[in-house]
Amino acid sequence: MATHRSAEKRLRKSKVERLQNKIYKTRIKTVTKKVLAAPDKETALQAVKEAASILDRAAQKRVIHKNLAARRKSKLMKRVNNLTGE
Repeated sequence: MATHRSAEKRLRKSKVERLQNKIYKTRIKTVTKKVLAAPDKETALQAVKEAASILDRAAQKRVIHKNLAARRKSKLMKRVNNLTGE
């Protein structure tokens, strides 16, 4: 257990930060699933646009690494571009 005031504050802050990071990571998973489950190309393009925005925001806030965000965006775009325009 923390014995110094600064260590106690650090514990409080880390709990809050952990919960905020968890929210971002959950949103990333949700929008990724939405892209993969899109029935047609137009819906998938809208979903991938939203996913890219959330990935960029998470990378900006250092929840995930910027290269991870870029890699996931690339992977999703590749998947959407290979869909047929039905």
